[in-house]
Amino acid sequence: MTSLSLPAVALLLGLLGAAHKLPPHDQVARVARVIAHQCDWASMATVSSHEPVVGQPFSNVFSVSDGPSGSGSGVPYLYLTRLELSVQDLQVTPQASLSMSLAQTDYCRQQGFDPQSPLCAHIILSGSVLEVNGTELSFAKNALFSRHPEMIDWPSDHNWFFAKFNITQVWVLDYFGGVKTVSPEEYFQASPNGKHH
Repeated sequence: MTSLSLPAVALLLGLLGAAHKLPPHDQVARVARVIAHQCDWASMATVSSHEPVVGQPFSNVFSVSDGPSGSGSGVPYLYLTRLELSVQDLQVTPQASLSMSLAQTDYCRQQGFDPQSPLCAHIILSGSVLEVNGTELSFAKNALFSRHPEMIDWPSDHNWFFAKFNITQVWVLDYFGGVKTVSPEEYFQASPNGKHH
């Protein structure tokens, strides 16, 4: 068994802690980008097109990725099939919302935050789902397959396709005092690591 030196252990613990460190609350767009990159799945709410709940909200879980680990674009990509109920809803009404929470990571548990606490930061993205093609297709494929390798072997007869969540509004709750909004422009200008694009 190999033993690690004390400095190596301290470095490793520091890197693990940094992975879940949130930017200051006043850097709302950066907080949103960190959440979008840290979360591997989201709850997507659509407008149901299925009886007996036609016209009612319908929420479902989807694997997402905004890019390979450490290289987030801010755009949530999805791997979808038209056999899925929510995708059928999107064919009728493409508008949806996507929710992601740091409760999906170790962050809130390690901090002792309840998933519903405002301190357990989460975002709600409003927008629509669009199929991707062209040069964006290879980025979407790499983004998803690098973080969800099981997808590579999903049944080909399901006619999977790559899609993105086209963001029109960002809602952020990361502290007491209510939700904050961020425009898509502010969101995409921010970087999870603190550098501006």
